[in-house]
Amino acid sequence: MPYVMVQLPETPTQHSVPTSTDVARLAGVSRATVSYVLNDAGTVRISEPTRRRVRAAAEELGYVPHAAARSLRAGHSRTVLMPAPSFPAGPLYSRFIDDLQRALGRLDYTVVQHGTAGPYGERAARAWAELRPVAVLVPGPGLGPQGVRILKRSGVRAVVTFGPEVVEGAHALLMDHACVGHCAARHLYDRGRRAIGVVLPEDPALEVFSLPRLDGVRRALHGTDATVTELPLAHDEGAAARLAARWDLLGLDAVFAYNDEYAMLLSRALKDTGVGIPRHTAVIGADDLMLGRLLRPRLSTVHIELPAGRDLATLVDRAVRDPRAAPERRTVLGARVVPREST
Repeated sequence: MPYVMVQLPETPTQHSVPTSTDVARLAGVSRATVSYVLNDAGTVRISEPTRRRVRAAAEELGYVPHAAARSLRAGHSRTVLMPAPSFPAGPLYSRFIDDLQRALGRLDYTVVQHGTAGPYGERAARAWAELRPVAVLVPGPGLGPQGVRILKRSGVRAVVTFGPEVVEGAHALLMDHACVGHCAARHLYDRGRRAIGVVLPEDPALEVFSLPRLDGVRRALHGTDATVTELPLAHDEGAAARLAARWDLLGLDAVFAYNDEYAMLLSRALKDTGVGIPRHTAVIGADDLMLGRLLRPRLSTVHIELPAGRDLATLVDRAVRDPRAAPERRTVLGARVVPREST
């Protein structure tokens, strides 16, 4: 019986991974030229036709540079690690992160978001250090100086925190949310409101924002004839309805509702119980969300000014290039009232 050799079709797992040597061979250039072109090395002059030929060869082969190998050559990675925030991220924070990622990308960094949310301590710092990022951007409080030391000993060149406190050894973007509450309270007081409620979300993760905002309200009204009433509120319709049902007993003529989402939630409940806005009660939120402009009456709000992604990316890049520089501290949060029909 004759012996017949049958060649099976190749499967994806049988394909060899293309290397820079393969790209160089196909493009007819050296491996060094491939490296210069694909890493956008501006210090080496390479003609545009050669650049196009190398990129075409890389695309044809499906070649992707090896990040770890590039990190070894450079002495560090180009990865910026951003742990998931320990607080619920709203639209304002999401826009800020998107802006920051684009700005870092233009500086040839890759932002990786670490998905494990929770308190930031030494254990978290060790988990981040295992990924060998060049920089770590930590949203919110809780990292601590020992966590910063762990990260730097692992080779992290820059640790940047953005929250209400300074952490020894880290660059700090200070965001004092007291100014948000202060702006809202002064606006309500100037509109003639004297019995002012302040919504405090029952979610403990939001206390890093809600408590400073409450403090800002108290400071703005200190020494005046206004009163401040704390209003704990869960983020659901039932809780808002129960609060609205006892509104007459509270005797409030205004409320700073923490942010626009809580303001819209409470406004709907108040209107359902016959409370006129702003005739009986003025309502102001914060964050300046588009939905607040669509509400009727249109929602007054505190517009929060976060740092531009470009500015933060520049700080990260400068810290990476000079890891021994003294940590920078900046107060970056600004706030202004946007008055509309609800106050």
